[in-house]
Amino acid sequence: MISLSTGRFLHTLLMLTALVASYLLYKRGRRKLSVSDDHKRFLSLAALIGAFIGAKLPFLIDQDWSGLSPWVHWLSDGKTVLGGIFGGYISVELTKAWLGVRQGTGDAFALPIAAGLSIGRIGCFFGGCCYGLPTQLPWGVAFRTAPDGGQLMRHPIQIYESLFHLLGLVVLWRIEQQNRFTGQRLKLYLLGYLVFRFLTETIRPEPVLYANLTAYQFACIGLAILLLTQFFWQLKRNRSI
Repeated sequence: MISLSTGRFLHTLLMLTALVASYLLYKRGRRKLSVSDDHKRFLSLAALIGAFIGAKLPFLIDQDWSGLSPWVHWLSDGKTVLGGIFGGYISVELTKAWLGVRQGTGDAFALPIAAGLSIGRIGCFFGGCCYGLPTQLPWGVAFRTAPDGGQLMRHPIQIYESLFHLLGLVVLWRIEQQNRFTGQRLKLYLLGYLVFRFLTETIRPEPVLYANLTAYQFACIGLAILLLTQFFWQLKRNRSI
């Protein structure tokens, strides 16, 4: 096992690398958007703010606020990828409605999200967060940050996620080069991630809420319904044009 200080350093380094990679890919994709430069700036800002709020909100709801400044909670480590992705997604959709933008913009965000998460999840691995349940599989990993202090081998959920997003990045790149699924790439990628996340919740140390499902699994179901509704509505609208 690597030391905690080395793990924190690698976590920070990889998170910064993920941000840079995401920014460069978004800058590339943004040029293809058929909206004004002002609208591009508004949508970029909406994505950042929405992702930050969405990533923090589940932790803030469950936080003990007594005796601490609100800024301490906002800037603390607790964040969720699922909340961040869909906080950004919903924020952009609301901003588009406010600006009157009817063009699809999701394709510009698909590659940046996949690249950022494939790198960022490796950072989570070295940082010792987001680990899974104990396992006897040969690729299990001991995490000092786990409640057992590294005595048990656990599912390296972070690696599973990194590989999923890396595969997503490759597939998205290929279909972009083939000019397929224009306007729907982000939705298809996110739907795939929701299925993946729903399944991997069974090997995460998350509390069950109801019907043997976790809060994140319920979130996956709700968000999948939202994306599928949008997907089929847009297909119907495109056929009527």
